[in-house]
Amino acid sequence: MKILDKYIISKFLTAFFFTVIMLVSVICVIDYTEKNDDFLHHNLTFWHVLTHYYVYLFPYFANLLAPITIFIAVVFVTSRLAARTELVAMLSSGMSFERLLVPYTVGAAIIGALTFGLISWIIPKGTKEIVKFENLHVQEPWKYEGRNIHVKIGPRTYAYLESYDATHNIGYRFALETIDSTSLRRRLTADAITWDSVKQAWKMTTQSVRTFHGQTGETLVSQPARDTTLNLYPKDFASTYRLAETLTSPELSALIDNKILRGANDTAQYLSVKYERYAYPFDTIILTLIGVVLSARKSRAGVGGQIALGFVLAFVFIIFVMLSRNLASVGSVPPIVAAWIPGAVFSTIGLFLYRVVPK
Repeated sequence: MKILDKYIISKFLTAFFFTVIMLVSVICVIDYTEKNDDFLHHNLTFWHVLTHYYVYLFPYFANLLAPITIFIAVVFVTSRLAARTELVAMLSSGMSFERLLVPYTVGAAIIGALTFGLISWIIPKGTKEIVKFENLHVQEPWKYEGRNIHVKIGPRTYAYLESYDATHNIGYRFALETIDSTSLRRRLTADAITWDSVKQAWKMTTQSVRTFHGQTGETLVSQPARDTTLNLYPKDFASTYRLAETLTSPELSALIDNKILRGANDTAQYLSVKYERYAYPFDTIILTLIGVVLSARKSRAGVGGQIALGFVLAFVFIIFVMLSRNLASVGSVPPIVAAWIPGAVFSTIGLFLYRVVPK
């Protein structure tokens, strides 16, 4: 690595982290102002809010705003180099524009790798604390309101609940059915099941077990109250508010596998989040290179105009991410394709800009 490479990388990373700290700090102050009434209502001190909420919210916002901060950092550094004719000197010395992109790519790769580690293992743990804090002090109390719940808990086994009380962990009008192909083989019913947190098992009231024998008829047996284990847990009825964001990558993969086993209809949204985490480092590099192409020449609008353009493109990128995530959630696009749509679109935009923008 040459001196110029180290110079550009250090300028890029310094500008990026400075932008992150300043922008996220402003947003946290605004967020505190909006939620201050809730904090006062619960008699929370500033220190308590800072150490139990904003210490986790800061990296969450930093990751959320990364496309904007990357663009700002790249445009600011590159436009300053161009304004002081440093880029002219580099290119005049025989350095090609493609070679100039190398230190930016290295810097973007460092940021991408760091971000991937954060969003895969560190930030989800902090988001759990954010959700816990908001449920206690900001959000309205959550209540499970599902009715007529059907859950596949095994290859041939299905559970049914007419309703569920998440406060006391009691399910009402419970049924456990064994089905072969399209034929019902066995059906167990109970008035209620209650979760025993000590035994980590369900306690069922008196059950009626009906077994079907095909052409030979059926048998009906009554069984006393008993404990049983099922591939069904109280967490399955807990709030899913920002659930995907609170799971590390291994936890998210395990949840997806369990949802696929159960035939859940919301698996796509979790798959989309999983694939987005892998696509994000590549998106970081693409956004960085676009920023260099746009700001590598002097502009009459000055640095401010180029930064404004960077803001616009960053917001467009975020809109593409949200749009592709929604398309994956409704099943219009496979999740893995949706996760790479923003990167593919902006790669095309970047290639176009590289060819038409004077450098």
